[in-house]
Amino acid sequence: MSRISAADRQRQLQLEDAGEHLYANRIRVYPKAVKGGVRRLKWAILIACLSIYYILPWLRWDRGAGRPNQAFLLDINHERFYFLWLELWPQDIYYLTGLLIMGAVSLFLVTSLIGRVWCGYTCPQTVWTDLFMWVERRVEGDRNERMKRDSGPVTTDVIWRKGVKHAIWLGIAFWTGGAWIMYYVDAPTVTVEFWTGTASIEVYVFTLLFTATTYLLAGWAREQVCTFMCPWPRFQAAMLDEQSYTVTYQSWRGEPRGKLQKAATPTKQGDCVDCGACVAVCPTGIDIRDGSQLECINCGLCIDACNHVMERTSREPWLITWDNLVNQAAKAKGQHAKLHWLRPRTMIYFSALALVAAIMLVALAIRPTIGLSVIHDRAPLYVHISDGSYRNGYTVKIVNKTQRDAIFEVTLAGLPDARMVLVESEAAPATTLTLPVMAGAVGTFRILVSGKPAHMGEGSLPIDLILRDTATGETTAYRASFMGSPDGPATRQ
Repeated sequence: MSRISAADRQRQLQLEDAGEHLYANRIRVYPKAVKGGVRRLKWAILIACLSIYYILPWLRWDRGAGRPNQAFLLDINHERFYFLWLELWPQDIYYLTGLLIMGAVSLFLVTSLIGRVWCGYTCPQTVWTDLFMWVERRVEGDRNERMKRDSGPVTTDVIWRKGVKHAIWLGIAFWTGGAWIMYYVDAPTVTVEFWTGTASIEVYVFTLLFTATTYLLAGWAREQVCTFMCPWPRFQAAMLDEQSYTVTYQSWRGEPRGKLQKAATPTKQGDCVDCGACVAVCPTGIDIRDGSQLECINCGLCIDACNHVMERTSREPWLITWDNLVNQAAKAKGQHAKLHWLRPRTMIYFSALALVAAIMLVALAIRPTIGLSVIHDRAPLYVHISDGSYRNGYTVKIVNKTQRDAIFEVTLAGLPDARMVLVESEAAPATTLTLPVMAGAVGTFRILVSGKPAHMGEGSLPIDLILRDTATGETTAYRASFMGSPDGPATRQ
């Protein structure tokens, strides 16, 4: 029979007191500060994540005169995404799709191997909540002090401490929202514009939005986000198996638990002294001794707390540790199970990740630097000229993804003796058009194509417009339709 945690028992009592009401008030969690190897690891990862987030927008990358020099910039206004030496266009949106797939599969793989370490160490909700709780402890004190103040009368001491805490929270949240905006607008420029009141309304609105969400989620919602708002806890059960390494209470060693006995003939009991230290430090307020739970983010702070207790009571450490179910079952029998990192589940995830990564690398290696799109005129679809030929109008868009001005040649295949002419150009019709496009720009041209096809089929003939970069020789083609009447004249010029 499974044990009921203290938090679950309190929830049950609240539901019983609620009678017919289905809503129970939130049981506020007051995590206690803890020191140890796990806590130091979390601090190191927290500092690294925050440093990356706040510093990246300020890194520079020289792309030449007249081009943005921010190393990482999602330039929505100009429809460009800059990542160091890479410049991605809206046509390259499939790279984002590939990155999202790789991120999801990587999360599946890591979870199947070592549990919810993403949630416990690198999730933005965890990182900023940890930072907010550190501020809270520095201003209001540790667990017992905060609980005493919150349950006592509202005094001047309570008011000023909470005022300072919330002011610091808002400052962190504001800088978080401002840093997010800097990924979309040049960081130095938007900083000056923001404080001089010349930034766009979107900058102020989104800064306020991200400030508010960071403040509310990290400062107020906290464990409620991980338990109720985030969908990942519901998915993780499908990723875990008996070989997954997670934070584990070794019940075979800790049970039956009990308080320290001072009698001369103590009864037999396990190493767990039922002190509740593991519950006191848990950021989601659960009891790890109840086994794997939806609320557990696998942070491992309970390991540090329990190790301190084991040290003080002269017991062997690591009563709570990282382990899997197979090894725990073996240890209960005095044995040790072999670790299997490679198993069907992990191999499937790894193969999928490797496949998507390979496709992304190949696509990036053969990524074209030019693009061509052609739109046929609709009014009129074609013109029947007096010499018996037909004339079609097209809007041609040429994408120059290179960082140099380029000269392109446009030729036509599929229509014998065809002639092309650039609208509003005094040049005579020719078989080849020469069109210039500036660096990193899209050139738009309207051309007229004239030809006398021998057979029009159903009133249209497939033709290919071929684009060639005269400097590099790179080519691309676009399949279009040349329209006409198979039965006789249409609109006369």
